[in-house]
Amino acid sequence: MRYLPLTETDREDMLARIGVPDVDALFSDVPRGKLLEQLLDLPRAKGELEVERILGRMSAKNTAAGSVPFFVGAGAYKHHVPATVDHLIQRSEFLTSYTPYQPEIAQGTLQYLFEFQTQVAALTGMEVANASMYDGSTGTAEAVLMAHRVTRRRKAVLSGGLHPHYAQVVETLSGMADDEVVALAPDVRAGEDILGQIDDSVSCVVVQSPDVFGNLRDLKPIAEKAHAHGALLIAVFTEVVSLGAVTPPGAQDADIVVGEGQSIGNALNFGGPYVGLFAAKAKYVRQMPGRLCGETVDADGRRGFVLTLSTREQHIRRDKATSNICTNSGLCVLAFTIHMTLLGQAGLTRLAEVNHANAVKLADLLAGVNGVEVLNESFFNEFTVKLARPAAQVAEALAEKGILAGVPVSRLIPGAGLDDLLIVANTEVNTDEDRAALVAALKEVL
Repeated sequence: MRYLPLTETDREDMLARIGVPDVDALFSDVPRGKLLEQLLDLPRAKGELEVERILGRMSAKNTAAGSVPFFVGAGAYKHHVPATVDHLIQRSEFLTSYTPYQPEIAQGTLQYLFEFQTQVAALTGMEVANASMYDGSTGTAEAVLMAHRVTRRRKAVLSGGLHPHYAQVVETLSGMADDEVVALAPDVRAGEDILGQIDDSVSCVVVQSPDVFGNLRDLKPIAEKAHAHGALLIAVFTEVVSLGAVTPPGAQDADIVVGEGQSIGNALNFGGPYVGLFAAKAKYVRQMPGRLCGETVDADGRRGFVLTLSTREQHIRRDKATSNICTNSGLCVLAFTIHMTLLGQAGLTRLAEVNHANAVKLADLLAGVNGVEVLNESFFNEFTVKLARPAAQVAEALAEKGILAGVPVSRLIPGAGLDDLLIVANTEVNTDEDRAALVAALKEVL
């Protein structure tokens, strides 16, 4: 037990000081069904070579996104990442740099964080952005907590078009604080009456656009109604490339904008790490969670960068902190910033146009397949189709044919009676041959 140096007496003293009867009490907030009753069925010890062989066999069972026609989205998207990005982030001064608490030796890190903030503010049409969050889902939950601090209310309304995983993170964090969450039913066709949910008790309204089903939402009427009742509009996105084509949330009077930046500079990586984007109106800057980098001058008038308004619990008393975000996704931020710099405004616009055009091509092709109905009236690069068979069965059958066709809605929202719906994404990496392969396989399976 060389890695567990505490004795039983040490542990008993610690538990007594905390005021709990046993170690299990420290996990009381975890649902009982999520706790393991016994150790996992794994070998107690293996040599390094054996472990490599075992894990190699396991990983070989995965189908990598780049190896087959790939139409999976629903919050994680396959885009082309230039080789320049990976080359630069692996430079030692970037790869091994740590938290920039000492500005005199961290000007490079602070500068790219500042540039990242500038890019995010420009993309979202907002006045100020922070130096990133963990990911889009936790960022959304932090945005809700921020709205509560601003409005001094404790009730959030979640659109039925919000990604279910994002909604679940909001509900988990809100549940710990006894905050009220009103989650509307899944809104496949963007027809919900969210305006009817807004009254003087509401702190914020959380709306995603493009939503999880691919629909584009007009945020202006929602912002107007929210502001009339003293509430904030939190605009969410999971596909940041869409901001190269659609009206940014800031231009639609959103108060807080939060989303996932994985699409730019960051590969899928079997689920992470990702990078959360967070922006807001300047008047709310002191309530923003996470880090904020600022530009200043030194005693000699030279340009420099520093952390400012760092209202995290590492800097001030815990009860005064705006969040417990302990770090930011620094290397993912750098990858985002490099890719965004390589694209530029014109490049991002062109990338968005290609994504939308590819999605339109695919929607037209799928609409001509018997047993397939495209449900969206508007979309960016992702849309929802209704199938003549359960979508999960169809997706599995297509996977066996070497095509990853999309995400069955039943995987995201089980038990909601949406088993025949499939969310399909089509980015710039898909070719005409990929689309033809999907259509042909669908015809065969259906």
